[in-house]
Amino acid sequence: MREILGRRRRLLSKRSDGRPELIGAALTYATEWQWPVLPGVAADPEGRNRCGCPDPECTVPGAHPFDPGLLAATTDGRMVRWWWGNRPTAPIVLATGGKAPCAVSLPALPAARALGALDSMGMRLGPVVASPARWAILVKPYSMEQLGELLYAKDFVPGSLRFHGEGGYLALPPSETGQGEIRWERAPLPGSASPWVPDVEAVVDAVVEALTRTGVSAPEL
Repeated sequence: MREILGRRRRLLSKRSDGRPELIGAALTYATEWQWPVLPGVAADPEGRNRCGCPDPECTVPGAHPFDPGLLAATTDGRMVRWWWGNRPTAPIVLATGGKAPCAVSLPALPAARALGALDSMGMRLGPVVASPARWAILVKPYSMEQLGELLYAKDFVPGSLRFHGEGGYLALPPSETGQGEIRWERAPLPGSASPWVPDVEAVVDAVVEALTRTGVSAPEL
């Protein structure tokens, strides 16, 4: 029990200004759950809805890697401490795929309705990451071939669904980005191993069915 409580304290520890300690969460992801992470580019301090990267039209401000690049993602605690020791407010970015979770994301309002429908269907879900604009359901790693076969077999897939697979990334809580706060809509249960996540097939099947059943036409975002 001490180990579990210690892990909860790390995830929920606060800075002196009351905001969560990013370094504690990053260490939990990297060293305990073996999720490769790296610091994201910060939002532009002169305009929180803009990105600190050179792209003036960046569509995910503050929520993507830049320097270092995505290939630098690691589970090495020493590297994580060095990164966030030097950049304590940097968003935490997960490199999806490989041995790390992937994700299926959709706009926030349809996602909230879909999760309610999935609960009523008895669908078991793992962690769900939420930003003000989109929610992402974490799933087991999948290949592009597996995803292609899954989508090809469907008559209809909402165009607003996005897939964060091998070579992709996702900002993790408790990051602050240009899009707002990244939080857990469904938080991982504390434990000694990486949180359980469902197969991508089950999630896509259930989400498409839930959106159809609830009459939600997810917008193209």
